[in-house]
Amino acid sequence: MDRSRAAEPPEESGYAVGRLWDALHSAATLGNAAARARAAAKVERWRSVLDGMASGGLAIGSRTPVADTPVWATLEVVTGGFATGHLLADQPLDSAEWARLDALPPGPGRTDRERLNLHYLTDEGQAELLAALAEERYRIDLPEHAALAVVALLVERHRPEQALDLVTALRPLMDRLRFTPVFTDRPIGAGESVHLVRVGEVAEALRDRSVPGQLVAMRETLSVWNPLYDDLIALWADTVEGDLPHLVDGAVVGGQPAGHFLDGWAARRTRWLDRYLAAERAAATPSRHRHAKSTFTWLRRALEDGGADGSGLTGRDIGRIRRALAGAVTRYGAPGSDTHTASRASQAEEIARPTHAQVAWAVAKRLDRYPADGGLPDLDPVVADVTPAEHPELGADAPVPPSVRTRVLRALEAPVDELVAHGVITSSEVLASVLPQVSARYVSGSIDDPVVAGLHARTYTAFRRRRGVLLLNLESQVGFHELPWVGPMQDFRTSGRSGRPAGQALRRAVLLALRSFPAQILPNPLVREIGALARAADVRLPLVEELAADIFMDEFTDKWERAARIASRVLEGTLYARYYDLPRPSDWPVEQPRVTLWERTRGRASNSFGELCRARAVEAGKKRGWSVAGNGAVLEQSQILTTHNLAVLAAELDLLPVLRDQAPDLVDRILAELLRGWDRLPQEHHPRLTTIKNIAYSWRQAVYFLSLCDDERQAVVVADLRAATASGRRAALRPVVDGLATVLDGGRFTAEGLTADGRGKRLLGWSLGPHWLVEMLDSAR
Repeated sequence: MDRSRAAEPPEESGYAVGRLWDALHSAATLGNAAARARAAAKVERWRSVLDGMASGGLAIGSRTPVADTPVWATLEVVTGGFATGHLLADQPLDSAEWARLDALPPGPGRTDRERLNLHYLTDEGQAELLAALAEERYRIDLPEHAALAVVALLVERHRPEQALDLVTALRPLMDRLRFTPVFTDRPIGAGESVHLVRVGEVAEALRDRSVPGQLVAMRETLSVWNPLYDDLIALWADTVEGDLPHLVDGAVVGGQPAGHFLDGWAARRTRWLDRYLAAERAAATPSRHRHAKSTFTWLRRALEDGGADGSGLTGRDIGRIRRALAGAVTRYGAPGSDTHTASRASQAEEIARPTHAQVAWAVAKRLDRYPADGGLPDLDPVVADVTPAEHPELGADAPVPPSVRTRVLRALEAPVDELVAHGVITSSEVLASVLPQVSARYVSGSIDDPVVAGLHARTYTAFRRRRGVLLLNLESQVGFHELPWVGPMQDFRTSGRSGRPAGQALRRAVLLALRSFPAQILPNPLVREIGALARAADVRLPLVEELAADIFMDEFTDKWERAARIASRVLEGTLYARYYDLPRPSDWPVEQPRVTLWERTRGRASNSFGELCRARAVEAGKKRGWSVAGNGAVLEQSQILTTHNLAVLAAELDLLPVLRDQAPDLVDRILAELLRGWDRLPQEHHPRLTTIKNIAYSWRQAVYFLSLCDDERQAVVVADLRAATASGRRAALRPVVDGLATVLDGGRFTAEGLTADGRGKRLLGWSLGPHWLVEMLDSAR
């Protein structure tokens, strides 16, 4: 991306201030009350970040950013990896906890939370925990919620020393943090099926739906103000002598109003004015009928001022009434006429049509039949047409709108691949969020005790929902094993348990991600989950994360070099290796063994890999001091050299035969998505550069999979690309296609990323200076 202006590394407080300003703006301008409330909560979180940074209570960039807080505590983390200082398990008692506390006799504890936590260290409390564990009637929303349940298991399994050590670790925070599960009325089982959100969350979201203000105003106009207007016109029409006034070529013809007043007219007038006052008091929205200069307002005032016999009207008033009647009759038809009746009947049908909010409410009632803590086993009964029996305001069966159906789908419980097919899982990031529900059973698979294994698996799933903090200086995120109640559960593992099931799950997960979202690089949460499955399968993989350009410290650990060595070996001589000029396997220096404990556990900085990335990044432009773009160019080269995990996963998991079979389809899908992204290229500067970066990353994915295709298929792809970029905006991509074609024909790029004839260019996402694709677009205008 183009970040040509050199600058110093960004101060964290400046970023936080910017996010606070965005949240303040949203809180002040959003029209929806719920959205404003969410924005206000976000304001408070960012204020907490800034207050903590100012007071020294937060150390941004550290793996333990909150002062005097143990490493295992789950932190509230906002966008960018900033901790607010709040601990998520520092929760007020919920209604069930209050009921339990009220039933207890007086006991020790400075706070209500501490009293309840200490209760679960008693024989009675531990019996409650053990019963819930045995019957699977519990939920672990945060890792801390498992802590006292582990204590109970350790006591029951005759491991009192471990139980005492764990209580000692927890004791300082028992007055604040919830260390107990969320108890449920029904068992929550585990299996291969997963769900994105719980049924109760979907039902709550559906009940929160409101009718948009514009729709409320329209329905009020059709149901209240239009009938009042019709009756007002009819009142004045009944005073006309002769034909009703109407327009002919813009001129008013017909009789005069206020010429005679029939018996009962005065009473009708009084009733109408009473109805008007009642409607005015009950009105929920502004209406054009209530505008001071509207025809409705003028005719209503004439009705008030003229009296029961019209004696208060002037000749000018009567002329204006006649003009108003003529306009209404010409436009809508005379009151009671076929034209007028048909128009109002159509509007009545519009009013009778149920709103999305009404249907959502009925669907939420259906969801109440299912356990709120789990997923939805079957979609069809919930999204069938809503009947009048389910909602009193419905006049007939109403279909469930797509927006409501999509919301319900998020709770559907099914195998991961089915959720992808249903469109519930729409990206690699979403896949990463549900994969822990599957991988947890394999991570816990070597624990023979089913109760311990179930608690371990649920704790793991909750841990994987933790948001990582911003880290500097090659520090690593807090690991699952660092939670003091996890180690005792892992001590129940038995040796000799085969890692084969975990290995099979690992291969399925990787293939699902690559097949479903081939144009996307694997996001960090998914990389971490794949790594966890690999460890459960006893497979060592040097998996690398995507690093943030704005906080990159110009260092890589040696796993990047190990991943790049694998890529050089398995891709030697391929299209990918030639297109990106990968080093040959023999070009890498002799690998040095890890000596210190730090190097063996966390890795060490790889100077040779970092130097290679910096040297190759010159292609993106000349670096002048620190800049985000300079960092981005270096990081892009690290992704190129490692293929961002593609080569490692394909080779080490023996996926190449499967991927070769599917590569042609994957390439076609990537390129189709890439071209759609190019067609929708934003006009704004920063979004445009972000889109170009993502296009370049997708292009790299396509080049990798194209390398797995045969020569004939590669030639077909180039021919198709030439046809697709022959004219229009896509013609700016022609140098990219020419560069690929040159490499296929045996040519190479120069150090500047150009072909020998200068027509082809290697596509990179980052540029120090204006990106050449932007310049081509601008010159074509």
